[in-house]
Amino acid sequence: MRFRLYIPALTLAMLAVGCTSHVADKQQFSGFLGDYSQLKPAQSPSGKPTLRWISPDYHSADYTNVVFEPVVYYPAARPTERISQQTLDQIRQYTDAQLKKAVSERKPVVGKPGAHTLRVKSAITAVSAENEGVQFYEVVPIAAVVASTMAATGHRTQNSALFLEVEAVDAQTGKPMIKVVRKAFGKSLPNNSTPITLNDLRPGIDEMVRDVVAFSAP
Repeated sequence: MRFRLYIPALTLAMLAVGCTSHVADKQQFSGFLGDYSQLKPAQSPSGKPTLRWISPDYHSADYTNVVFEPVVYYPAARPTERISQQTLDQIRQYTDAQLKKAVSERKPVVGKPGAHTLRVKSAITAVSAENEGVQFYEVVPIAAVVASTMAATGHRTQNSALFLEVEAVDAQTGKPMIKVVRKAFGKSLPNNSTPITLNDLRPGIDEMVRDVVAFSAP
């Protein structure tokens, strides 16, 4: 599991160059997608930076239905001092419902795979709280939350963000067709002890969902 890079398990304060990164970097890939080597920088329909790969064999007209698998946490989530179990459930359920609705606006969602069907798999791979406009920031793996390592900058405003990895595969062959890694920003947090809530992350989730509806591929 590539989140081993975030050891120690409680928190990690990292030295970054410049301001907050608007896309996930290689150290933040979770392993959910397996192969990340073909991902390229791209823009979402709303103009937000993202990482994306579309198979040259993918043609939207070839697929008439979608099997939508429930959104999961990858790696598995645990409640922490800043993220309660209730909040974890709310974030996953809201993301799942909104993403499924968005997918259904593109193609009918069906319960069983068949010919001309895509299978869409999605995972929330991390939640982050990054200090605004400074070099130090903290990455909050979903299995661990910020603790005393950031006490020195505890009163600095932070950006809340959610990392989502999505893969669409041919439901019959299992061949990957589309891969996306997206970092969605939510509301600002006043400091590094403020609990992270669904309300904080909702704007970023909603923006991702609008981009799913507006996305077009050959």
